[in-house]
Amino acid sequence: MMKTKFEEIVDVSRVGSENTKGFNELMVLANAEKITPSREDVEKVLFMGIDFQNDFMENGELGVPNSHKDVERVTKFLYQNLDKVTTIALSLDTHELHQLFHPSWWVDGEGNHPVPFTVITREDVEQGKWMAVEQQQESLAYIIQLERLGKKQLVIWPYHCIEGTYGAALEGQFSNMVHYHSVIRQSTIQKIVKGQDPLSEMYGIIKPEYAKTDGTNYAFLHSLLAYDKIVIAGEAKSHCVLESVRQIVEYYGDKHELPAKIYLLDDCMSPIPGFEEATEHALQELQRIYGIHIVTSTELML
Repeated sequence: MMKTKFEEIVDVSRVGSENTKGFNELMVLANAEKITPSREDVEKVLFMGIDFQNDFMENGELGVPNSHKDVERVTKFLYQNLDKVTTIALSLDTHELHQLFHPSWWVDGEGNHPVPFTVITREDVEQGKWMAVEQQQESLAYIIQLERLGKKQLVIWPYHCIEGTYGAALEGQFSNMVHYHSVIRQSTIQKIVKGQDPLSEMYGIIKPEYAKTDGTNYAFLHSLLAYDKIVIAGEAKSHCVLESVRQIVEYYGDKHELPAKIYLLDDCMSPIPGFEEATEHALQELQRIYGIHIVTSTELML
């Protein structure tokens, strides 16, 4: 039985706002709990939180509609399962201003930068509609490879998750809950930084969309084998969550049991507007081919 109430850890009215609860205050509450350490868990459960960062909250630089409710639901899920979640792994989208998917990388014939959500194609670059301000050949080569692989088109995103800024930090209430779990279960949070290569996008937690060298996080992939259940939630459903799941199941394939251990919390993630239909179709295909589970946070019993 938990001594600390949910409301003492998470203030749902402040999701996406400044976190007014200090870690020292939170740790006093956590240290009063007497819960079995995670190393003694018989069933090993991994919770994977994808990019629960301030810039993906509704008032962030690349705000995802309904993300505040997603945080409310996922923190309640974690609270109700604090004694069952063995390990928490978090991805942290982390960028600089000057990267291939940000406006500053490209200019048109008059020196104007593209507005956010502009799509830049191979044809656009070859015909001179858009030109990279540096590394022109490498930039075109990236777009060519992206299109060859049948991946997402190059979309210019608003500046977001700039390293060292508030926008790149974990959302405060979510941060409270995962760090609370870390203390009471004596379990170290795995924090995986992604997206720092200026010449590539990295939606998924495992590897870039395309890169000249193999940037696959094999250590994390192989660590997944230690778990009986892998629970995933995050932002945005249409991009970083979808690509993370796809990368994992494609690595292990339909002949391995691991994909069937994956549970997506469908009510704890939301898509970027305009990508809803494609996202649902893609997830249904992953469910059909690999046997992943798509559930709500109240349906899943750990």
